[in-house]
Amino acid sequence: MPEIKTLLLFAATAVAEIVGCYLPWLWLRHGHGAWLLLPAGASLAVFVWLLTLHPDASGRVYAAYGGVYVAVALLWLWLVDGVQPTRWDLLGACVALAGMCIIAFAPRGA
Repeated sequence: MPEIKTLLLFAATAVAEIVGCYLPWLWLRHGHGAWLLLPAGASLAVFVWLLTLHPDASGRVYAAYGGVYVAVALLWLWLVDGVQPTRWDLLGACVALAGMCIIAFAPRGA
């Protein structure tokens, strides 16, 4: 069960980071209002806070988080951008998630 909690925490972290980057992208690329920078900043602050909730060393957390970020970004590509991921995208996400599981859930010495 701690594995599920870790995956969900990483997924929430990824969503916070993507939203924090997507809103300024909307402003800069599509001319939406600069007011989007306020929720973007808040979202990035939540992203940083969520990363601190992991009990492991920061470098290991960042490395493992990267695998989940890849998968969530592809889900974002599909749900928000309306672009269906290719089988190569999905294979890459599986490889990234496998790496994340190795990093995050490997047995550690006491």
